[in-house]
Amino acid sequence: MTDTNKKDQLYALIRNNPFISQQELANELGLSRSAVAGHIAGLIRERRLLGRAYVLPDSRPVLCIGAANLDRKMRTLATLQMGTSNPVRSEEVFGGVGRNIAENLARLSLPVALLTALGDDAAGHALQTHAEDAGIDMRGSLHLSNTSSGTYTAVLDEHGEMLLAMANMQLYEQLTPAFLHSRQPQRAAAALTVCDLNLGHDSVQALLADARQDAGQGSSQAAPLVIIAVSQPKMAHLPLDLTGLRLLILNRGELETRVARALPTAFEVRAACREVQRQGARQVIVTCGGEGVYFTDGDTPDAPIEHLAAREVDAVDVTGAGDAFSAAVCWSLYHDSSDLKLACRRGLKLAAMTLESAATVSPLISAAALDDIDDADLAPPPPTLFQQD
Repeated sequence: MTDTNKKDQLYALIRNNPFISQQELANELGLSRSAVAGHIAGLIRERRLLGRAYVLPDSRPVLCIGAANLDRKMRTLATLQMGTSNPVRSEEVFGGVGRNIAENLARLSLPVALLTALGDDAAGHALQTHAEDAGIDMRGSLHLSNTSSGTYTAVLDEHGEMLLAMANMQLYEQLTPAFLHSRQPQRAAAALTVCDLNLGHDSVQALLADARQDAGQGSSQAAPLVIIAVSQPKMAHLPLDLTGLRLLILNRGELETRVARALPTAFEVRAACREVQRQGARQVIVTCGGEGVYFTDGDTPDAPIEHLAAREVDAVDVTGAGDAFSAAVCWSLYHDSSDLKLACRRGLKLAAMTLESAATVSPLISAAALDDIDDADLAPPPPTLFQQD
């Protein structure tokens, strides 16, 4: 067999598994490691590979890091009464902020990988299978023995609004800085890194430190870092110094926790966004439910902070709407969009589709949905919902 055929076979193996080792390639092809290294060098010269981790130029994924849970949703059939039994309708679905964003991105036809922690129980096996069937690369995830997978239990009222949520997510403490370092080849292959705050403080800080180092080296292949807040208590996982962060997405309550004060007016939300930018975040998006979103229109602390109204929808279930919004924004960033307004408009559309669905990730979501953005989300905010400046 000619060297050209061997090189093409090697390329096919790398394309099937971009993280295959040189020794595994050598064993598969019956070559020496030095011969494999020579073929890889040739592929890099031909720009069929982009170098480190054998990155294929057309398949750099979005890498999501965070929770993959079994979600239990219990919806009351009448007004909730505390201190007594309430009739509910219940279901179990796959959830977790990192996993939800990954599934949305897969439905948007992006290559996507997920680093999460899974137990060795039935839920963990089901989460793995469902993610892989959805097109999510799970090869780097952590599998823990004698451990239950993460669970999230939400109690919704009869209108689908969340009344209470309880999370059992201690296993994500195992996504340590050492674990992240062990997945460096996969992280280096990413086009965009999306981290949720189910990761501990030290792990988030490690991701920020790597982002700062990449920025300092001026690497054109460095993956921008996006952090997604998940709850007010877990804002404690966000370091004080946000230098290196491309984008922070959080809701108004989480922003209030970050700046340690109430934000009852649009003026105060804008002021808090500027404060977070001064802490190092390049851009900030603040979701305010039915009152729309605020976003920094530029990446300097004095850039304008704009507002978009939410779309009017008949909500079936609020679960997953914020994750769909974040996924659409990340889809825009992946495609090198510097227009955060357009990214937020796309996010509002996917959030509305999710609100109108009983599913945590709407089965109607596709890349085609983002091609049809109208002006429904450009109307001024309703004056009665949010105190003005």
